[in-house]
Amino acid sequence: MNTPTNVQIINGPDGTPAFVVIPYAQYIKDHPQEDFVPNEVVGYMVKEDLSPAAAWRKHLGLSQAQVAERIGITQSAYAQQEQAANPRKATRDKIAAALGIAPDLLDI
Repeated sequence: MNTPTNVQIINGPDGTPAFVVIPYAQYIKDHPQEDFVPNEVVGYMVKEDLSPAAAWRKHLGLSQAQVAERIGITQSAYAQQEQAANPRKATRDKIAAALGIAPDLLDI
């Protein structure tokens, strides 16, 4: 019985299922927009070697001073936090809140 479906299964070289392709609309429905990192953010990270926090800040059109003010620290203190390779969870959460994004989006 061949039931029509929107799902496509792609087999690997050995003949076993390797990939599942679903319609983009279904993917969007199943994955909230909050989970997406815009292409521009990734571009800033790759092309300009920016940290995730700096890339998001630039994408959102904010200055370091504006983000620092939202956090309640100086611009120079924020600049140091923005460049940290592995910021503490509490710091990451504060930066994410100031940027209006989910903290997990700074883990890329």
